[in-house]
Amino acid sequence: MLADSLFKQLCEAIVTGQIAPGSKLSEPRLATQYGVSRGPLREAIRRLEERKLVTRLPRQGVRVIVPTREAADELFRIREVLEGLAAREAARHATAEDIVEVRAMLAKHARALDRPDAMLYWQDTANSDFHFLIARIARSQSLFDLLCGEYYTLFRLFRMRHQIVPGRAQRALVEHERIVDAIADGDEELAEMLMRRHIATARNGLAANPEAL
Repeated sequence: MLADSLFKQLCEAIVTGQIAPGSKLSEPRLATQYGVSRGPLREAIRRLEERKLVTRLPRQGVRVIVPTREAADELFRIREVLEGLAAREAARHATAEDIVEVRAMLAKHARALDRPDAMLYWQDTANSDFHFLIARIARSQSLFDLLCGEYYTLFRLFRMRHQIVPGRAQRALVEHERIVDAIADGDEELAEMLMRRHIATARNGLAANPEAL
């Protein structure tokens, strides 16, 4: 469906900064840029509003959100609870095949970080996102919908700004590996604790970095 494809393209442009925070979304310009009619474009913008990536203001039109420290703190606190629960449920439900899959993903991430030009621990799509995979392994559709639907793109938006924190990428990988060890052992309490600590560390790092937002 054209609106779906356009929505994904606009999400990616916002998350990566191609469409800058505070930018006005001009329907004529976007229609020309993406070669689409106004109908699918308006549907895509409506979905961006639902995901809270844009806001519609009187006499100002639709604009990309401007991330703030307050919004980041609130979102990461929500994420800490939800992802902690996902890790707990993953420890309860993970199969041997799941563990093989997530370890293979982390091995791929480690190889990427070993490259001389590796600057970021960038998980560019859902298929390569550690947190997305843990939410899937948790086998709770409601939890998955919250983490990987309603909040997923916002998480990615704030995560992009967090990746400029020096050394955070390497530390995040180590934390991910420890979380997987707990999940593989079926230790629900430890998996949840480690995941919550991981998200809290990210939140504190974002708050302490004056250049992140």
